[in-house]
Amino acid sequence: MKILIDKKLKEVKIFKPKIFNDFRGEIWTKWEKKFFKNTKFNLSKYTSSKKNVLRGFHGDQKSWKLVSCIRGEVLNVVVDYRKSSKNYLKYTSFVLNDKNKLSVLIPPRFLNSWLCLSKNCVYSYDYYFKGNYNDVKNQISIKWNDAKINFKWPIKKPILSFRDRQR
Repeated sequence: MKILIDKKLKEVKIFKPKIFNDFRGEIWTKWEKKFFKNTKFNLSKYTSSKKNVLRGFHGDQKSWKLVSCIRGEVLNVVVDYRKSSKNYLKYTSFVLNDKNKLSVLIPPRFLNSWLCLSKNCVYSYDYYFKGNYNDVKNQISIKWNDAKINFKWPIKKPILSFRDRQR
């Protein structure tokens, strides 16, 4: 497994697995304990979406998130939301899919958003946090097309949740 540091937001890490292929299919490792010595993931979630579904910009003050796309393809965007940071509101983006099998580690106080580019996709989140999980009411949510972030999504009318339309 290779660990890469994002060029724009150095706190964001990209995990590129070695993929073993044979006549049966593929196998790869998403994460290994040795890369997360002080981290014990305590929640794993999956979401399935259809093409043009856009989720987030969401985050919180305490959760580390390891995200990947295990079926299909997504455009994933990560925003630095630390007001004291020189990179405040700056973003980086990745294409995650079932071919490259990349995982991205997103620190607390960074926002995450993604758009399903394929017919359908399955997106995976592994969370590490202390205490209780910060569900919707304790999360930070920014509108998908917020002018301060100014990310140019490749879509004009995405499919959005009620929550993401209201922010």
